[in-house]
Amino acid sequence: MHNPPPVTEPFLLALIIIFALPWLVWRLGRTDYYAPLVVVQIVGGILLGPGVLGAVFPAYYETVFTPQVISALNGIAWWAVMLFVFVAGLELDLEEAWRWKGETGLTAGLALGVPLVLGAAAALVLLNLGDPAQWIGAKGVRWQFVLGVGMACAVTALPILVLLMQTLDILRTPLGQRMLRYASLDDVMIWGVLALILLDWERVTRQVGFLAGFAVAVVLVRKLIAAIPQRDRWYLALVWLAACGYLADWSGLHYMVGAFLAGAALDAKWFGIEAIDRFRETVLLAFMPVFFLSTGLRTNWDMGGLAVFGAAALLLTAMIVGKLAGVGLAGKLLGWGKGESWIIGWLLQTKALIMIIFVNVLFDKAIITNGAFTALLLAAIGSTMLTIPIVAPALKRLESLTRKAG
Repeated sequence: MHNPPPVTEPFLLALIIIFALPWLVWRLGRTDYYAPLVVVQIVGGILLGPGVLGAVFPAYYETVFTPQVISALNGIAWWAVMLFVFVAGLELDLEEAWRWKGETGLTAGLALGVPLVLGAAAALVLLNLGDPAQWIGAKGVRWQFVLGVGMACAVTALPILVLLMQTLDILRTPLGQRMLRYASLDDVMIWGVLALILLDWERVTRQVGFLAGFAVAVVLVRKLIAAIPQRDRWYLALVWLAACGYLADWSGLHYMVGAFLAGAALDAKWFGIEAIDRFRETVLLAFMPVFFLSTGLRTNWDMGGLAVFGAAALLLTAMIVGKLAGVGLAGKLLGWGKGESWIIGWLLQTKALIMIIFVNVLFDKAIITNGAFTALLLAAIGSTMLTIPIVAPALKRLESLTRKAG
């Protein structure tokens, strides 16, 4: 009798594919200008999923991506995305946002509110043009779907924005710091709306208990981390992250809401900006490609590729037009110079990881279907790939903008 290979063999083969193929495409194809490595990895996850690799080479797909391997990869993906969202929360600089509260609040509010409205309108168009069951998940209701898709269209991906600004060499400039203020404030609102969408009236006592307990725990944890040596802070922070993720999931909110709150409750200065940058880069290098694959495994084309691509195009239009219109209105009210709103709007419409994480939560909670998830994923990739090709030439024409603090 032929004995199947141990699960470690296909698992390690899957890791070779996950890490090698996107890197080779990125490096040999020199795609950085249009598609940074993180975007190539996301696209690679889709191509390695059941909708593409599984359809073209089903036997090979089933040999490598067995249920045991997928289960093991999912465990890594859960922890990877918790670490990533934790760092996103840790990087929030609410003190700086408060110092520029008027300008930051107006810009961030319009940059979030206008695309949210247009995204919600796009969601209503999808529901009214066909069968709503194609888009709304088994446990979702109409308002959750509309608000969830609207907020997905309004998201700015703060960690990916940081990477793109590093590529454009503007991260540490006054313009880069402005972008961080706007995106940081939007991040707070994004996760607040997500908590509202996930509010479970059958478990509301647990959720209120979690939030009340979290508020008390934050005071104690902050005092403890500030008091211990710096070399011990990362260890305690990871315990804090796992505990917040567990309790948020137990309460019905979702472990990623807990991960963001865990990071937002702490101060980046306790860990050091350079150490946080290295930690984020390590997570992106060693763990997040597995999350990209697990995301790709969820893509589904059963309802028809044309319908999914059509929905993605509609959502992408709502994202870009909404973000540019919102930032453009802020620019007029604040008296910005020529071209300023255009550059800031395109930078803030970067979606990528945070939107993908956001829609993963909606899919986990069965608020959206596979088809809606796939359309939103494609729109997120498209918005991110457009950013550098449009912003880079504009920055060359308006180089002085990088020195403007607000």
